[in-house]
Amino acid sequence: MIKLYDGGVYLRSGTDLIPEAEAGALSVNKADAKKGTMAYNILAAHNTSGDMENLRLKFDAMASHDITFVGIVQTAKASGMTEFPLPYVLTNCHNSLCAVGGTINEDDHMFGLSAAKKYGGIYVPPHIAVIHQYMREMHAGCGKMILGSDSHTRYGALGTMAIGEGGGELVKQLLRDTYDVKYPGVVAIYLTGKPRPFVGPQDIALAIIGAVFKNGYVKNKVMEFVGPGVASMDADYRNGVDVMTTETTCLTSIWRTDEATRDYLAAHGRPEDYKELNPADVAYYDGCVYVDLSTIKPMIALPFHPSNAYEIDTLNANLTDILAEVEKEAAKVSGGRAPYTLLDKVKDGKLHVQQGVIAGCAGGGYTNLVEAANALRGRSCGNGEFSLAVYPSSQPVFLDLTRKGYVAELMEAGAIVRTAFCGPCFGAGDTPCNNGLSIRHATRNFPNREGSKPGNAQMAAVALMDARSIAATAANGGVLTSAEALDCWGDVPAYNFDRTVYDRRVYQGFGKAGAGELVYGPNIKDWPDMSALTDNILLKVCSKIMDPVTTTDELIPSGETSSFRSNPLGLAEFTLSRRDPEYVGRSKAVDKLEKARAAGRDVLAVDPKLAAVFSAICLIPGQENVDPAATEIGSVIYAVKPGDGSAREQAASCQRVIGGLANITKEYATKRYRSNVMNWGMLPFQMEGEPHFDVGDYIYVPGVRAALDGDMKRIAAYVIRGGKVEQIDLFIADMTADEREIVKAGCLINYNRDRER
Repeated sequence: MIKLYDGGVYLRSGTDLIPEAEAGALSVNKADAKKGTMAYNILAAHNTSGDMENLRLKFDAMASHDITFVGIVQTAKASGMTEFPLPYVLTNCHNSLCAVGGTINEDDHMFGLSAAKKYGGIYVPPHIAVIHQYMREMHAGCGKMILGSDSHTRYGALGTMAIGEGGGELVKQLLRDTYDVKYPGVVAIYLTGKPRPFVGPQDIALAIIGAVFKNGYVKNKVMEFVGPGVASMDADYRNGVDVMTTETTCLTSIWRTDEATRDYLAAHGRPEDYKELNPADVAYYDGCVYVDLSTIKPMIALPFHPSNAYEIDTLNANLTDILAEVEKEAAKVSGGRAPYTLLDKVKDGKLHVQQGVIAGCAGGGYTNLVEAANALRGRSCGNGEFSLAVYPSSQPVFLDLTRKGYVAELMEAGAIVRTAFCGPCFGAGDTPCNNGLSIRHATRNFPNREGSKPGNAQMAAVALMDARSIAATAANGGVLTSAEALDCWGDVPAYNFDRTVYDRRVYQGFGKAGAGELVYGPNIKDWPDMSALTDNILLKVCSKIMDPVTTTDELIPSGETSSFRSNPLGLAEFTLSRRDPEYVGRSKAVDKLEKARAAGRDVLAVDPKLAAVFSAICLIPGQENVDPAATEIGSVIYAVKPGDGSAREQAASCQRVIGGLANITKEYATKRYRSNVMNWGMLPFQMEGEPHFDVGDYIYVPGVRAALDGDMKRIAAYVIRGGKVEQIDLFIADMTADEREIVKAGCLINYNRDRER
């Protein structure tokens, strides 16, 4: 059972939940009780502003992988960075296959090693560990804060408040600046009961995601895990639940700590990083998610979102009705370019899947793979269309599984065992066959994130499940099977962590800056120049997306495009390629006009059609003398709710480098995407109601720099269409003083360069 409380709650003695409306007898001050959360105390310890309502945070460590660290280092270097001022871990777990693009993936790795040597960083070579497993094993600790350029930066189960953000926010830390955010709401995730033996961490996570994602219950808030049920899970199990909190759209997470946390940290050679974390005797929360762990059953999240969650038993009892609905959604995703069916996979009343994968920071943990090996012992995955691949999350995990014989048992059953790699989570490994269905203990099942290309008439899809049910399905030859069907769970010996491979292969350079120079491969390019914001701007609508949510994977596809992420203009060619293939050409045409204007050329001569647009602008009161030469021209995307998913900054930077100047939305799906938009100098406009403008229309916004200095609650803008002018009202939600100045400067790089002068 999962229950969402309607209002705030008080937690007394760590066990008693008291709704705010019934809390009169507590005789406690609400403001003081708000300070009783674990989140408050950790945030207070890292806040440098002296004002807990407006936080300016400094982190204890940071982490990036090889899709993001090149751009971050390049941005920080261009902004004046001379060394890494805090431990910064550069892992190589996304482009580690080096399967696309000649030498360019390995060139990024060599760049990362050279950056660690030059600036004093920590470099984890390819195949050694996925980013989050390394941070759990080597850096997370009670009371710490860690910032990562990957959305699944979550170490709350180890007492660490970790946040996944775009690269610009990591650059600020490298420049000794701060992460600025309003004090977030804190929601209690109250756990009671104990998971049944056949229920795994992914089952718990999917049940919670299904309850809170669509209603935004924890959006941009802290999820604080409390209650007696926490003690029913060991640390490895908690990590598996915690990493999936990203899919709720929360800001971060934190768990109460106990002997299980202490044992985990001690086993990893860091007993000093343990301390007990608990809420105060009375703590106030802005909401509460009540979870009776004993009632959770094996779950499946059907395409195309982790929140599309069902109990496996419910799905199997209603296959035709439920799968028919998913097929309707698939038709929308494909846009008629690639048929995708699920009902044809139902044979004799049972759903047959084509692939299973257990991988990454969510699925590749020690306990999950031991349980999978136990389920498959003496059984076979079969020699039909079904295949199973497993990816241990780190070489130490792989090493212990090997020493204990579990790797041999997995291989004997027909599973393919690979090295630590995040590819199955973002479409760079184990892409299913066309029209195939893959079941994965991974983080996401967004459209085409498994690597298919509807534009090329190739489409597959992913359903998320726990490793236990995936193993049960594998043991049943690919027939969807709940882990409840087997009786083999819970026989998991203690994990024996051996850090030898880390000691021998990981470059530990923190505090040792100055060893060598950066090594550039031919694909690694600097960021192009970007203009400062002018007083008046002219936006051309280059895409209009009316889907309820637009993911970062739709804004810039994952998968094979990862090989180009060190080349800003090369990567930008893929912007919106799966959603609106004509966008890039439209935006580049606008960018050509802006570059001509910035170079001092007459834009009306470059594009005579603009004469009619500026003639219409002159009809607006107060704009009779508008100067085209002083009016920045950029493209704009309208999307209802963009930015769900990855933290990668390229979802915004790709728009910017080919002419993007603004987004207009009803709301932003995540803080991190909005932060990326601002750090790359784009205006994060919002508007109420439906957009009465279309692709090809112009939107003129006068006095936008002055608007950024005001309350931004009502910004007059004008749609120009066919020589006619229609006023619309835009607004911008809260921005910090620095964010306003970054947008005025044109991007974070410009802002930092201006500060140096």
